[in-house]
Amino acid sequence: MTRQAHQIHQLKEKMDQKPKKAKNEKKVKKMVVVQDGAVPFLCRVGSVCRLWNAAASSPALWRKVTIGHCWIAPGKSQLPKTEKKIKDTFNWLTQNRFSQLRDFSLYHWTKNVTYAVEVVSQFCPHLRSLTLSYCTGLTASAFHSLGLHSRALQSINLQYSEFQVEGPLEYLENHGSQIKQIWFTHGLKSDRLLTAISKGCCPDLELLEINTKLDSKSCELPVRIQALQTACPKLKTFRMLNVRPLQKTMRNFANSTLGFPLLEELCIATTSYSYLTDKDLWDILFGSTRLRVLDLRGCSRITPAGLEALPCLELECLFWGQYFSSSVGLSAPKPGLHMVTQKWSQTLQQLDIANQLFSEDDLEMAMSHLAQATEADTLRSLNLSGTRITPPALRTVIGQMTALNYLNLSSCRYLPRGLKRIYRGQEDIRQLLDKLD
Repeated sequence: MTRQAHQIHQLKEKMDQKPKKAKNEKKVKKMVVVQDGAVPFLCRVGSVCRLWNAAASSPALWRKVTIGHCWIAPGKSQLPKTEKKIKDTFNWLTQNRFSQLRDFSLYHWTKNVTYAVEVVSQFCPHLRSLTLSYCTGLTASAFHSLGLHSRALQSINLQYSEFQVEGPLEYLENHGSQIKQIWFTHGLKSDRLLTAISKGCCPDLELLEINTKLDSKSCELPVRIQALQTACPKLKTFRMLNVRPLQKTMRNFANSTLGFPLLEELCIATTSYSYLTDKDLWDILFGSTRLRVLDLRGCSRITPAGLEALPCLELECLFWGQYFSSSVGLSAPKPGLHMVTQKWSQTLQQLDIANQLFSEDDLEMAMSHLAQATEADTLRSLNLSGTRITPPALRTVIGQMTALNYLNLSSCRYLPRGLKRIYRGQEDIRQLLDKLD
């Protein structure tokens, strides 16, 4: 029996025991939303019996829908008869189930993507979030339809999809004021989206993410930080994943920018090398006093002094590990890690300094600052993989941080054999402490 068939059998038994419709719908809704989503689960259970069909037909259960490969295996061609069946079924769902649809996602569609977007925009007036990932064939008419009908749309995710860039450009220029979140993948044409955003078409934007594939050869991205700060003053999350930002200054640009005053998360992570310097980081974050998450994985030019100078006083997550596919970007040891841990010892919940070449003494002093924050005891995750951490330094932090439940000591050459591994759970870490003693 398959997993979903087993779920159907269990739910049917419970519903037969309590046939009240309100309770039935509540049970179905909880099961669907938490585990599988509306599709294909509700489509299947609706054919069990009339009672189940009535429960599964409730529009409230179809507020979040994700559709992946449909009727055909990935990479297989789509016959005309199959294509018509897909369109008919999709059209029926939008008119009979999606009246309260809020979040719609489409994955790995190579045909009918524009058709799907147009139908959803016309029949789903409450649509707030649209995700089109790994899709191809998306034309400008889809975005034109969104502009005409989707007045509640706030979030657009176009990661790893191929589309005519004129479509989203025109949409953002005319309707960007309603968009609060946008994701897209770095490319020669899609970078024009960042230019449009930097010119002020999305003044209420709160999340901006630009990524690229790990094996991408061209991942340098010109960014006008001052223009972006002025255009998006409400930005809370800014991510550039595996993208190397190249800061471009603007002549005669007003110096009255307040930076990103509401920014809570900045991610400039890369598996290659980064041009980012302390000055570049300061130019981005000089006004970001609310920052909670800082991801600088791969940013080898950033120094402890540059981090210590940042205005944020309550940083919770610092990811600063070096994960290079080659030796490119590796640098000499940078003293001063203890300044970083001292600055945020009361608030840090996650710290990743994997493969950073800090000295043994610097690491021991840094760990002692974390250990001294015994009243806070906030540290949950610590990644020391590939560092020069020593047993005395480890004893200092493990003995005091009782909330620690993840510890990565793999490839730590200054530790005895048998201890260089990942530890999960407080009991596992406590046993390590006994071995260190």
